[in-house]
Amino acid sequence: MFTVFGFYKFKKGNFLKKNKELLQREILKNKIRGTIILSKEGINGTIAGNKRNINRIITTLKKVFRFKDFDSKNTSKCDFQPFHKGKIKIKKEVVPLGVKINKQNKKLNKYVSNKTWNKLISNKETLVIDARKPFEYNVGTFKNAINPKIQNFKDFPKFLKKIEKTKPVAMFCTGGIRCEKASIFLKNKGFKNVFQLKGGILNYLNKIQKKDSLWKGECFVFDNRVSLKHKLKQGSFLICSGCRTPLSIQDKKSNKYEEGVSCSRCYDTLTNTQKSRFRMRQKQIMLAKKAGRKHIFQKEFK
Repeated sequence: MFTVFGFYKFKKGNFLKKNKELLQREILKNKIRGTIILSKEGINGTIAGNKRNINRIITTLKKVFRFKDFDSKNTSKCDFQPFHKGKIKIKKEVVPLGVKINKQNKKLNKYVSNKTWNKLISNKETLVIDARKPFEYNVGTFKNAINPKIQNFKDFPKFLKKIEKTKPVAMFCTGGIRCEKASIFLKNKGFKNVFQLKGGILNYLNKIQKKDSLWKGECFVFDNRVSLKHKLKQGSFLICSGCRTPLSIQDKKSNKYEEGVSCSRCYDTLTNTQKSRFRMRQKQIMLAKKAGRKHIFQKEFK
């Protein structure tokens, strides 16, 4: 059983190259996979491995960057390693929005959780914004939520400029980090009633009872689990090998779906050469699986 740990912390960071090398050694030594992003404004990541080794990396992160706890964190279990590699990346921002975040402006963010969140988004006057990408929104979202339909988060401000400043705004994303910056952007533009879901969708699904939940569908995650349900159990979606979009059980019933090759969205756009190449890849995956070996492109699903 693997422990999957997602987190972020906004804190001024220095010596990024040195710390990248240190963390790269640590995750390699402890057989940790996933991605950790380092920037001058903080850290963000999702990693998976043995529980004891994950705890060692958590201790290392707190020691290196000198903080007591994360701004947000979530823990789940998986019966296979959901990542192929362990990577440490240095970026200008933990989330690319062009908005600087610090202790002062972060204190202004208003966090709402669970039942209070349910009450907020049930109010007809509240504008509920899903701050994720369209394909994530299509896998699952909250009741009454709208999606800005942007492909890059850095384009989010273009959408936010269209919102009425008098409306109460409730925003959410997977783990909460995208909303941290989006909330600050709105406040800088004069919005007064901006709220964000504390800990994001993952903490909501993990803590609230399903009978009390206003979540519809599943939550997309950027690893080989693809989607999660309440209590962060693995969902039913998988990724199309042709176009890399999430596929539901219903999507798999299409006559244009072919495992490891295509789905109804990409079947007509893929060339015969691409389909042939994908079929060859899938054949190698199945042969490796039959022989009890791992293939580099193999995806694990229940």
